[in-house]
Amino acid sequence: MKKSFICGALMLIYSASSYAVDWPSGYSKCADEGGTCKVGTSSRSVSYGIKDKWVIKTFSGDILCTTSTFGSDPYPGLAKKCAIGPLAGTDPTPTPTPTPTPTPTTDATKEAAPSTGWAGQGGGTTGGAAAPASAIYLVNSGSQLVAALKAQGDNPKIIKMQGTIDMAAADNGGPFTSSTDEGLRLQIKPGSNTTLIGVGSDARLVNGNIVLNGVQNVIVRNLTIQNPCSLYPVWDPNDGSSGNWNSEYDGITISNSHNVWVDHNVFTDAPVTDDKLAIENGKVKQCHDGALDVKNGSDYVTVSNNRFELHQKNNLIGSSDSKTTDDGHLTVTFHNNHFLNVAERGPRVRFGKVHVYNNYFEGSRSHAVYPHHYSIGVAYKAKIISQNNAFEIVGATSCPNVVTNPGSSSLTGAITDAGSLLNGAALNLSTSCSFSNQVGWSLPYSVTPLDASAVKASVLSNAGTGKLTVN
Repeated sequence: MKKSFICGALMLIYSASSYAVDWPSGYSKCADEGGTCKVGTSSRSVSYGIKDKWVIKTFSGDILCTTSTFGSDPYPGLAKKCAIGPLAGTDPTPTPTPTPTPTPTTDATKEAAPSTGWAGQGGGTTGGAAAPASAIYLVNSGSQLVAALKAQGDNPKIIKMQGTIDMAAADNGGPFTSSTDEGLRLQIKPGSNTTLIGVGSDARLVNGNIVLNGVQNVIVRNLTIQNPCSLYPVWDPNDGSSGNWNSEYDGITISNSHNVWVDHNVFTDAPVTDDKLAIENGKVKQCHDGALDVKNGSDYVTVSNNRFELHQKNNLIGSSDSKTTDDGHLTVTFHNNHFLNVAERGPRVRFGKVHVYNNYFEGSRSHAVYPHHYSIGVAYKAKIISQNNAFEIVGATSCPNVVTNPGSSSLTGAITDAGSLLNGAALNLSTSCSFSNQVGWSLPYSVTPLDASAVKASVLSNAGTGKLTVN
């Protein structure tokens, strides 16, 4: 059976010391999972498992290295190995090397969303924190990720993602063959009560769109999400004055869902940035859609400590002016995020009660690939509270360069701001940007934002992957 390897710098090395954690000291490997372990005519101890977790039983003859043989699965979701120990009765049964107990205050695996954002409301967001040991998985391939999600449904589960997981890799069916095939295999659909969390600083999702549709209580942390590049963009001649190419898939799509925390991730188009795309019908054949979008009545969402980089249309809150049932919903917090060379939608808001504070926006209006158009879009019936954000945009001179209504001038929203800076000077939204300040709501949680002058240093030191401890 095909072995599972950890990608990149974490790949296992073929040596006795590397294998030591996969079976007890003094044992010798006899088979991969699904293979036959030839024990011999004398009874011997045989271990089944990996990574300091194994089951030990006594056998003789030829046995299958499977869960059914050993009666339990010590490490669900990951391929295991069998190893032969000493002859029965000659030595005591080896005891697995104990795994150090993680310090609860530093291990991010079961952390709940803090109260300083909307995800802390409505009962709070805990993801898979209630998962039993049998529903905690370590996966390093697309097929393993899909299997783990399918196995647990809406039951509490924690899925630790390791290395590069490519949904179009051979283990998950290979390259997409049609638009239908792409849609089926590219979309990753966690159920409710799920935590998806990266291990280390290099857990990466490629050719994948995490779709949260009609679910609740989901956490996504510590992943680099390469914004999917569809192989099948669609030309819309009625988009704009001269038509445009459009694609369907986001990095994360949150639809008709509530209590979601998206934290300490990186979203990027790299290495497939827009300058690498073909020109057809006189336009860039755009293969990317959003980085993270929230729509269809979703509520209690916090987007924190992420780095959004190298992307055009970044965060859409509310899908359409005609989706009037969104009014009173779309409660979203953006805080302590780094928007680096993001052209627009940081975020663009329709209808939503959106709190935007302590974010750092960095870009240039003359960037070669992603020139900055605006950051915060105040669209139809938006209700935005902005506090202490720091905008460093080369070429931006006044509030309308970073806060604007990107839609029809007759379909606008409301926004208030306190303490934000544009290139080191006061943003002056109330006098320089012509929006109503009648947002009609106040924060349901308590937060004391950093002064905007301190936001850049704080965000640069904390946003993105590799800042969390995941045991």
